[in-house]
Amino acid sequence: MKTLQTKNTLLLICAIFLASLQTACAQTQPTTNTNITPQQQADNLKKNMQNPQWRKDNYIVNRDSAFANPYYAMQKLRGGNQRFQQGRSIHPRQDPGVIKSLSDGQTPFGIIVGCSDSRVSSEALFDQGFGDLFVARTAGQVMAQATYASIEYAYLNLNTKLIVVLGHTSCGAVSAAVSLPEAPPGHIVTLINAIKPAATAVSGKTGNQIENAVRQNVINQVNELRQLESVLSRGYDSGDLLIVGAVYDLATGKVEFLEETLQDFPPTNYGTEDITGR
Repeated sequence: MKTLQTKNTLLLICAIFLASLQTACAQTQPTTNTNITPQQQADNLKKNMQNPQWRKDNYIVNRDSAFANPYYAMQKLRGGNQRFQQGRSIHPRQDPGVIKSLSDGQTPFGIIVGCSDSRVSSEALFDQGFGDLFVARTAGQVMAQATYASIEYAYLNLNTKLIVVLGHTSCGAVSAAVSLPEAPPGHIVTLINAIKPAATAVSGKTGNQIENAVRQNVINQVNELRQLESVLSRGYDSGDLLIVGAVYDLATGKVEFLEETLQDFPPTNYGTEDITGR
């Protein structure tokens, strides 16, 4: 009888211990408020923006500064991509208040000339929101009159001062220009013909032929826009408009701004110091 009582006592102690352990573990689990509204998220983000250390840790560049200065705009894109790579996107400007205000007009701080590939979403990979980026997309970033006019509209009418030509790794259009398939269907041949100069330029070079052509294609397209008469060439040559190129890595999420397009800019009155995190 005494042995049975002892066993019952031990079982009771074990049960109490396990219950206490369960409670302690539950209290240490991180809590996620799934009921937070978009407006509450926006309010939290606005509060964080006032914290100097948070701004530094999250590579923040003020939007007004990015809109006024294309060099700061490029810094803002770099910072957003760093957050995206690290899985720390802040998803700015996606609350109902911003969306409603944009019905009155737009002031994008960057023009992105990108590929139609479904894996290359500029707003996501640069961690930007509604009204931040003016995006023109075609396969392989191949441009024609409608693309030129769209870019010129953003520069002249929306006062957007930064153009980024954004290619990406494993681009199907570039791959076609490298492999030169026989009798491509429909209008696909127009893409191949537009990209073929880049493929030819890197032929025989060391490294991956397609990825080399991707980079060269972006460089060619940057030069195309810099030399496009009369609006873009004059804007670039005067130092008022910045035109650069970058490549997005599908595997890593990183955007690499190409050094070949970051050199020998025309003289400019814009400040070029790094203001990231200030």
